Amino acid sequence: MRVALGIEYDGSAFSGYQYQSHAPSVQGSLQDALSRIAASPVTIHAAGRTDAGVHATAQVVAFDAIADRPLSAWIRGTNALTPEGVAVIWASRVPEDFHPRYQATARRYMYLFYDAEPVSPLLNRRAVLTRTLDDEAMHRASRILVGEQDFSAFRAAGCQSTTPLRCVHQISVQRAAGFVVVDVTANAFLLHMMRNIAGSLWRIGLGERPEDWMETLLRGRNRSLAAPTAPPGGLYLVDVRYPHVELPSGRLPPLLRALGDLGRF
Repeated sequence: MRVALGIEYDGSAFSGYQYQSHAPSVQGSLQDALSRIAASPVTIHAAGRTDAGVHATAQVVAFDAIADRPLSAWIRGTNALTPEGVAVIWASRVPEDFHPRYQATARRYMYLFYDAEPVSPLLNRRAVLTRTLDDEAMHRASRILVGEQDFSAFRAAGCQSTTPLRCVHQISVQRAAGFVVVDVTANAFLLHMMRNIAGSLWRIGLGERPEDWMETLLRGRNRSLAAPTAPPGGLYLVDVRYPHVELPSGRLPPLLRALGDLGRF
């Protein structure tokens, strides 16, 4: 049977999602644990590859299970064998042709800034600490990005996608207590696209660039004119959507879950 798992991980503990022979990775940790439970080699496929330092609360992976195990075993057994920075949140049987990357119709990321005083060292690598931001200006500036457009201005040089076109379904910038949250849902993302958008909105929030700068960048399609890539520690993959497969919904970053319960997100 094919099994899908919902994965949450602290990206600061890994060199990225994708397996690397010389460094710890989320994929490597999960495959090692699952192979021990299955008593045979297991290869997993994921909804997307997050960079080193990027977190996830709703990464979706899938694998073919030859061994007959209850779903609870894939959760508890895997969590007993993986490092502290990664955990299986749920397990579900899925159709044999299910693929977490190619069948996903949308992905949702959140980028967390923190501009309250005093600065807390407990937020290091969980959010980006910054001077006070004008979140309303950031939100207004972000709206130009909605729709299917050429996102070359926010595409990393090493991106291997055959097209710079992506469709942003929704984008917002909201303040939640001391956090300023850039919340974006799109059909897919180019390499570093979310962090590059966050980096440019950051400059607007600091008052270093006008609100219409985002439109200038988008229309110019020149990555060198946009802001530097924002640090990875503020970024969270929080949801992946599959309209034809019923899977548990995404999860907010731990820092926002209490606020989410109050209906803020």
